[in-house]
Amino acid sequence: MAALVQSAGDNPVGAVLSMAVPAEYKTLIEDAGKTCPEVSPNLLAALLTQESGFNPKASSPVGAQGIAQFMPSTWETHGIDGNGDGKRDVWDPEDAIPSSAKYLCTIAEDVKDVPGNRQNNMLAAYNAGSGAVQKYGGVPPYRETQNYVRSINALANRGGGGGGKTATADQATTAIKAAQGMLGTPYSWGGGNAKGPSRGSCCSPNGSTGAGTTGFDCSGLTLYAYAKAGITLPRTAAAQYAASQPVKPGQVKPGDLVFYGTSATSIHHVGIYAGSGWMIDAPRPGTEVRYSPMDTMSDLFAVARPTTHTNKEI
Repeated sequence: MAALVQSAGDNPVGAVLSMAVPAEYKTLIEDAGKTCPEVSPNLLAALLTQESGFNPKASSPVGAQGIAQFMPSTWETHGIDGNGDGKRDVWDPEDAIPSSAKYLCTIAEDVKDVPGNRQNNMLAAYNAGSGAVQKYGGVPPYRETQNYVRSINALANRGGGGGGKTATADQATTAIKAAQGMLGTPYSWGGGNAKGPSRGSCCSPNGSTGAGTTGFDCSGLTLYAYAKAGITLPRTAAAQYAASQPVKPGQVKPGDLVFYGTSATSIHHVGIYAGSGWMIDAPRPGTEVRYSPMDTMSDLFAVARPTTHTNKEI
């Protein structure tokens, strides 16, 4: 830590893979990202980041499985034997990654006649189902689905932080002030959006729920703070890192985002650097938005500066 702070449209997005992805999945994503015109390597990589953080053993409380988070019934219908070994295994990325691309293409065909941006509708259908997109004539008015579409588009377009200018000093100051204004707000898993605190959702990896609490989780707070500064961040901490520019040791400034995890795809926490080794964050269930020392967790991964980017609203 001391070293880091010592001086304190309808066209496919990301047609070429520019996102940082685990090396073992790079070729799979590049190949699967050419399955149909609506799917690109960056879009597929962004979806996998959002769904599982590239964890092939991921399992959600509602039963979604594997790196692409297929529900068992969906896998039964749409899973393919991607590596030709005679088995369709939802836990095998060589099957699940091409299956997710094929499923996206199938969904794109299902909602091709729905008005609006075809990729947004496709992503919304992946999250909420084709029926919901058809019912509402576009991205449905579900907070989770709208955040999902925005986050994936932002991540795919930015491709690892190179898609825009980094936040200015004025924007960083605005973000810090916005976060300071929320000190004392309860932690809520899944809570927080560009407008402020919101009711959370169920459930965190350890089973915690924010469904009964209005507040912020860690990435909800940073998303809100930078929205006040005119910068749209993806929803999850891992996606926010991918959408930011890493800062070299000794160049950390107030307003930079502080990330924790063992790798870029396993980031589990984010805060806003406030200076002198402290950050503002929403730590965990049972706490409130507060100042925390940067060494509050042992797995400090990186500090990165958000990048400005213009995203189409859905």
